Amino acid sequence: MSDLTEVEVLWLEKRIENRVRFGRIVKERKLDRHRRILSFAAGGIFAFVRWTSNDFGTVISRIDILRAVAAGQRCSTVPYVTPGGEILLRLSGWPKVERVLQMIDAIDALGIDPADVAPDHWHHVHNRLSVNENPRPYTKGRHQAWLHRQRVMR
Repeated sequence: MSDLTEVEVLWLEKRIENRVRFGRIVKERKLDRHRRILSFAAGGIFAFVRWTSNDFGTVISRIDILRAVAAGQRCSTVPYVTPGGEILLRLSGWPKVERVLQMIDAIDALGIDPADVAPDHWHHVHNRLSVNENPRPYTKGRHQAWLHRQRVMR
């Protein structure tokens, strides 16, 4: 078993879109013109967005923010993710998915890579949006505190 977490991304125009919104890809493999396998190192955080529609409209709209696991570590199964990952955020329904994507864009606008954000922030966002409350925004100050905490814990 590899220490890489693999994510199958798929794009079929106007039908299915499975994509990675952020994360540090360490390996990429093209399966065919519609499918690729993206690999992430253990501990890496990434966002996986899934969208599916049929003739009547959107069927699935989901976002998962996951931490890649090492071989043998416990993990939750997620469709298209092998072996799975540690779930930091998991939301479905376009309004909630859109809110998370907007929050990711806001973090990008601060000049912070969303893959470097404190995992606790993604838990917070998940918990607040799950009950239709507004999460606290991620700030440069919060990010500096997270970086300092990581240095101290080493």
